[in-house]
Amino acid sequence: QIENILDLWSGSLKTNVLTELRKWKLSLIDHHKLQMRQEKEKHTAHVRQLSNEMENLKELLHTYEISIARKDEVITNLTQALERQKERVELMRKFTLWRIEHVKAKQEEYANRIADRQFRTALMKKVWAAWRSLSEEKWKEKVAKACQLRAEDVCVQLTNDYEAKIAELTATLEQTKAEILRLHSEREQYEDTMKKAFMRGVCALNLEAMTMFQGK
Repeated sequence: QIENILDLWSGSLKTNVLTELRKWKLSLIDHHKLQMRQEKEKHTAHVRQLSNEMENLKELLHTYEISIARKDEVITNLTQALERQKERVELMRKFTLWRIEHVKAKQEEYANRIADRQFRTALMKKVWAAWRSLSEEKWKEKVAKACQLRAEDVCVQLTNDYEAKIAELTATLEQTKAEILRLHSEREQYEDTMKKAFMRGVCALNLEAMTMFQGK
C-alpha cells in the first residue's frame, strides 16, 4: 500500500512538475514577446523622435541660410552706401577746394586791379603836380587845394570800397572754410551712424539666432 501511494505520489509530482515547467515556459515566452513588443515600440518611438529632430534641424538650417543671406545682403547694402557716401564727400571736398581757389583768384585779381588803380592815381598826382608848378601861384594854390580835396575824397571813397570788398571776400572765405568743416563733421557723424547701424543689424541677427536656439 505504501509502495502504491509512493507510485501515485511520484506520478502526481511528475505531472505537476511538468505542468509547472510548461507554465514557466509559456510565461517566459509571453514575457519575451512582451519585451520584444516593448522594445519595438521604443525603437519606433526613438526613430520617430530622430526623424522629428532631423526635420527640425533641416528647418533650422534653412532658417540659418536665410538669415545668413539677409545678413550678407545687409552688409552689401551698407558697403555700397558707404562707398557712395565716400564718393559724395570726395566730390564735395573737390568742389570746396575749387571754390576756395576761385575765391583766392578773384581776390588776387581784385587786389591787382586796386594796385593798378593806385599806381595810376599816384602817377596822375605826379603829373598834376608837375603841371601845377607851371601855372600861376594863385591858380595853382586854388586848383591844388581843390584837386587835393577831390583826390582825398576819391582816395577815401576808394579805400572804403576796397575795404568793404575785402571784408566781403574774407567773410565768403570764412564761410567756405566753415562749410568744409561742417562737411567733414557730417562725414564723421555719418560714418559713426553707419557703423552703429551695422553693429545693431549684426546684434539683431545674433539675438534672433540665439532666440531660435533657445526656442529649439
